[in-house]
Amino acid sequence: MTPLQTINIGFDDTDSTKGGCTTYLAALLIEKLRKFNVQFTDYPGLIRLNPNVPWKTRGNGALCLRFSYESDFEDEIIEAAINLWESNSAIKEKGTDPGIVFLKSQKVPKELGVFAKKTETSIVTLKEAMALIKKFKAEATGFNSCRGIIGALAAIGETLHSDYTYELIAYREPQNWGSKRKVDGPSIFEMDKQLQPYTFNNVDLETGRVIITPRGPDPILFGIRGESAETVKKAYELVKPLEPVESWVIFRSNQGTDAHLKHIESLSDIEPYSSVIVKGVVSQNPRIVPLRHVIFSIKDDSAEVDCAAYEPTGNLRKIARELMFGDCLEVYGAVHKATPKKPLTINLEKIKILHLKEKVIIENPICPICGKHLKSMGKNQGYRCEKCDEKFPQLKKKESIVPRTVKEGLYITSTRSQRHLTKPLRRYGLEKNCNEHKSMIKNWNSFPSV
Repeated sequence: MTPLQTINIGFDDTDSTKGGCTTYLAALLIEKLRKFNVQFTDYPGLIRLNPNVPWKTRGNGALCLRFSYESDFEDEIIEAAINLWESNSAIKEKGTDPGIVFLKSQKVPKELGVFAKKTETSIVTLKEAMALIKKFKAEATGFNSCRGIIGALAAIGETLHSDYTYELIAYREPQNWGSKRKVDGPSIFEMDKQLQPYTFNNVDLETGRVIITPRGPDPILFGIRGESAETVKKAYELVKPLEPVESWVIFRSNQGTDAHLKHIESLSDIEPYSSVIVKGVVSQNPRIVPLRHVIFSIKDDSAEVDCAAYEPTGNLRKIARELMFGDCLEVYGAVHKATPKKPLTINLEKIKILHLKEKVIIENPICPICGKHLKSMGKNQGYRCEKCDEKFPQLKKKESIVPRTVKEGLYITSTRSQRHLTKPLRRYGLEKNCNEHKSMIKNWNSFPSV
């Protein structure tokens, strides 16, 4: 028997706005590798990168396969991977810049882990990626600008040694691509009810809408996210597809973990295209702009920044409307670059209200005779009652505290507008650590040939 080798294959940016899907390429490659009798050392990695980069396609997800193989098959495995990657990359579409990286190593270098974290939170250059590829003797290929090499290397570097989740993705038969997806809605709501809180982002209870089915022309029928491979597989068995499922695969992912958010000490330190967690005090009361978006400002000792809760954020927008000058907050969101018409803005994903300022209203005093509000007779001249026709020169305006309609605590954007990486309320308290990674379940994928 020939000795076993270990390889990590990362790839990214094979799809376009018109179609395609990088996770489907992973599924095709998994099926192709069966004939080489490879042994997977982990579930395929579905790694979501910085959601704010201006050149992303849709979910900005990169993929990685890790497995051991007999060294005699090495050339055939690499050739098969490259051929599939080339044939399934939308090379001719504008903005598609595919990349694929091969790293032959059982242990992923720590520097690649640091690089991966950077791609999740900020902007990374191809020059940085190529320097690491050269240093660790990896191999890379790309088309067009080759920007996909960045994501491909990041997918290899992200070994998910902190919090992580799973997603089972079911794929459609090719003849159905582009048509309306057919899945039994009530079965999805029932699945969500039975398996909560161990699956998440299946439905939007505010609107009664199913959200596990994408809308584009890609090959995905639906995707179920959850806390374990066993859970998402059980969820799959509860959902009733009304069209044939070609195949399905379970992925391990950073989705739903807030991996994109970075704690920032001062408002002056925030940078465009990043996602931040930062504290501040409301410095300008909320205002409604066209299309029912809510804008308010926060400040600290270093700067003042606008925060925006857009209409699709649902409940978060309602909370934002109730804030007032002096409230102390921690805000979570993407930093939108300043333009000639719009200042630097944090597009909100979450608001944590740390302290609410008392809401005090000042009113004219009450008539001691009839109980009606008095009318002012002029500055420092007292008040009179129009009903009783009595004057009260000694009475003063009355201050009273009005109960706030919001409470201190964490508020998250509605399910329908949550990003892939946003950690939903359902996951709080279920976070994992590096000591919890379990061995793979036996049947974590299904293909027509099996």
